Amino acid sequence: MARHLTRRSFLKAASIAAASVPLSKIAAQAQPGVVRAPLAAPGTFKNTQTVVGGLCEMCFWRCQMVGKIRDGRLIKLEGNPKSIDNESALCARGNAGVKMLYDPDRLKYPMRNVGSRGAPKWQRISWEEALDTCAEKLKAVIDRDGVQSVCMFPHGSSSRYPNQFFQRTVGTPNISESSFYQCRGVRDLAYMVTTEIPPNEDVDMANAKVIFLLGCHFGENIHLSHVKQYVRGLENGAKLVVVDPRYSASAAKSHIWVPIRPGTDTALLLAIMNYLIQNDKYDIDFVERYGEGFEDMAEGIKEWTLEKAAEECDIPAAQIKEVADLLAAHMPHVAIHPGRFSTWYGNDFQRGRALACLTGILGAFGAKGSFVSAQNPRGITNIRWPMGDEQVDSLQRILDVHHFTPPGTPTELIRDAALTGDPFPIKACVIWGQNLIQTLPNQARTIKMLEQMDFVMCVDIMPTDITMFADILLPDCSYLECYNQIKTGTQWDLAEKHQQFITARMPVAPPGFERRDNVWITNEIAKRLGYGDKIPAQTQEELNDKMLAGAGLSLAQLRAEGGIHIQPGVDDPYGLDDDFIVHFFSDDLDWDGYPPIPTYIPVPRAPEGYYRLLAGRSPLHTFNRTQNNSWLMAENDTNPVWVNDKLAARLGLKDGDEVSLVNQDGIESRTTTTVKVTPGIREDAVYMYHGFGSMSPDLSIGYNKGVDSQSLITKLAVDPETGTHALRNNFVKLVKIS
Repeated sequence: MARHLTRRSFLKAASIAAASVPLSKIAAQAQPGVVRAPLAAPGTFKNTQTVVGGLCEMCFWRCQMVGKIRDGRLIKLEGNPKSIDNESALCARGNAGVKMLYDPDRLKYPMRNVGSRGAPKWQRISWEEALDTCAEKLKAVIDRDGVQSVCMFPHGSSSRYPNQFFQRTVGTPNISESSFYQCRGVRDLAYMVTTEIPPNEDVDMANAKVIFLLGCHFGENIHLSHVKQYVRGLENGAKLVVVDPRYSASAAKSHIWVPIRPGTDTALLLAIMNYLIQNDKYDIDFVERYGEGFEDMAEGIKEWTLEKAAEECDIPAAQIKEVADLLAAHMPHVAIHPGRFSTWYGNDFQRGRALACLTGILGAFGAKGSFVSAQNPRGITNIRWPMGDEQVDSLQRILDVHHFTPPGTPTELIRDAALTGDPFPIKACVIWGQNLIQTLPNQARTIKMLEQMDFVMCVDIMPTDITMFADILLPDCSYLECYNQIKTGTQWDLAEKHQQFITARMPVAPPGFERRDNVWITNEIAKRLGYGDKIPAQTQEELNDKMLAGAGLSLAQLRAEGGIHIQPGVDDPYGLDDDFIVHFFSDDLDWDGYPPIPTYIPVPRAPEGYYRLLAGRSPLHTFNRTQNNSWLMAENDTNPVWVNDKLAARLGLKDGDEVSLVNQDGIESRTTTTVKVTPGIREDAVYMYHGFGSMSPDLSIGYNKGVDSQSLITKLAVDPETGTHALRNNFVKLVKIS
């Protein structure tokens, strides 16, 4: 294995002039100034030092933390005791950041692929050669085909600065981030069209009398401060309603579990609203003051009786009525969560609209225990790359489709243009922290898109699946080694005063090997492309200090305050602005030819002998990002497929049987998994954790562990309003391995 190479063989393999070798052979060896692994036994060293200012990124929730250092090496991560967000807690993923930092498989040096895309052979090169090559290749494509010939797929804090450079200064419109186009974007736009407020998770669950979750898997996503609010609400007596085809961790705590037929959620919401309206069980005063187009919506959803929805959703009409009556009895103190991982069936914008409108008719905006727009600290200055001279219309504008897109360009439009050359060719691809193989449905189309590129540049911290398709591979700093994020927030609870916080990511360990941070890498490419005079900051520290200056803060001051600045919030966090509106009927949607009121759009049902594939998150993993973490994989290294007990009996399957999965297009999983037999899922669906089954052999722990659920998503469905991908419209059958 890589870690057993001798110094002589390592130097020979790593030589810039040497023949190519697999990436896994470019291994960590003792070198001056290099951070080494593994750790010694606890108690071996004395003089432990606490380093403050850390901001976790083992998931996007970014909890505040501190690091414990012995002899210059990180040995432990803990929640920052000063935090009013996650408080002093870290989840399992946050604790396991130590193993990510010292993972021997991490990218260490700039690399050139002298093999083929998908079957790489890596040759170590200098940073100068790597950056010169990136700039030369990008410039050649831009000079020939224009800035629109470049696309970028960013994700995470590290990608924000380069994202702005390519989108604003270079001018390419072809930017697609998975957090918007395969996660939250459809939700955000649905709420913005309805209320003009972009939703985060600003739901006052701690003070709610009813918490309504539709597909929210609290207890499995483990976003600490959010889960704490949720648990406090339950401890304070809130009733919990969970709508989910699966008996999730949230459903296990529910007062009412609604095991809905997948894809019919909007029908349920329309029936609840219609019942409340017809029986005058809605907040009439709120609707009269803040509502617009209410009568049109009320008339348009009259067909959705309890009985009609019961038949469509395959749940009892009496249960729908029970849920509706419970919501009405406790309005407006009802926390209707907007969800997050919300790209499901291709009718998701309408589901988001229905959730927002249901919140509106219950008056559950701005009230205690309801949807509350957080009033975060002001003054943080957004330091941006300047707009360049050349700006190109986005694909959705040129093609006149998807008129309510999240930031960036719908991924499917980028793939189509790259594969067809229409309306323009896309021949260069920059991938920064996003594993396209695991985020995008139909992996074959993604691979074809990459194969036709003239140049593919990838920046990452691990050799994930997507790095196999890079021409130049650059090693990024991890979140523990850099400054690349400022976080602000607000917090309140039943017994607590309203407070706000400002914090920044600060390194708890120095970068090892030849890793470089996002600002340095981006600036060096910008200089080589002729944009050196437009650089907004020379270092990450300078960038953060400029952003903090607007709030009268600096990195030095934050460090002196224990990593977190806390200030009083507004006296009353509740209430709404006078111009707040709930657009039950949307003129904007009507103008562009979309349904102006929330509308149910049916989705295909499973073919005979197949079952809808549902996928979600393990509480011990952040999808594929943590699949090589030895601590986390020791606890959860595979993703059993949930099968209803009655269905399993008919199929002759028992708990623990080994199976492969085959989808409706005949695509079979590359690997196998085991069966989890349970009554806690509907008979027409199966479920598994997403992110397993990594195809990159350079991930020595995660390679081929479990089944890659994304590889089975080959049938595409795209939300018409937003252009976001649906990820739950594929069907599988199970093949028992004898």
